[in-house]
Amino acid sequence: DFIEVHSENFFAPGGAALAVLREGRERYPVSLHGVGLSLGSSVGIDPWHLDQLAHLVQTIDPVRVSDHASFARGPSAHAADLLPVPMSHAALDTMCANVNRAQDRLRRPIAVENLSAYVQWAGAEMDEPAFLNLLAQRTGCQLLVDVNNICVNALNAQLRGETDDPQEQCRHWLDAIAPAHVAELHLAGHVHCGDIVIDDHGSRVHDTVWALYRHAVQRFGAVPTLIEWDTDVPEMHVLLEEAARARSLAIQALTPLELVA
Repeated sequence: DFIEVHSENFFAPGGAALAVLREGRERYPVSLHGVGLSLGSSVGIDPWHLDQLAHLVQTIDPVRVSDHASFARGPSAHAADLLPVPMSHAALDTMCANVNRAQDRLRRPIAVENLSAYVQWAGAEMDEPAFLNLLAQRTGCQLLVDVNNICVNALNAQLRGETDDPQEQCRHWLDAIAPAHVAELHLAGHVHCGDIVIDDHGSRVHDTVWALYRHAVQRFGAVPTLIEWDTDVPEMHVLLEEAARARSLAIQALTPLELVA
């Protein structure tokens, strides 16, 4: 139904990669999903990075542009991971300023994704859904809800002894997000390593995530959905089976609502 790519892989001018993306764009809508804007960084957005993204947006005319509610950029270096921001009013102010700057430069709203976070900040002033709802309200941005990330965070909270029912925690998270803000959903596989659960995008979607996806569709409606598979990529028929399962489950989840309507 649509193609989604990591924006940064196509920043180089010309070349085979961009040629393939252009060819794909002739056949399908393209969604640009970034990992490097560092929307939560207190030192602001890298002007070069934003310029490259703006040029790619102008070239491809994507159906959506997204990045993460994270920071990776400091005064002198970039981190090698997407790091969570504090759930504080000061961090919200910083992210709002950066999102507004990005949207002004791109001349369109962007979608901001929730993280799988393996560290937490102390002294939270709000929970993550409240933070994201306020971000969308104040900036006009959209939200990209990653259902697998929510599940991974809840499973890790269970390992830390912070919840007895990770599925209920996930449903509560989804129910707290305003449906009007949600522009896309992500699904993916994760791996349980014993003492930690990792969002590795390297396997089929787990049954627990499928159950949460059904809940998300009933909550948010017919939202475009992507299955991320970035490592240990299987044969095409496996990917198509996963996509078909997502489509079928979404139809099943929406049908009762349509009959009532």
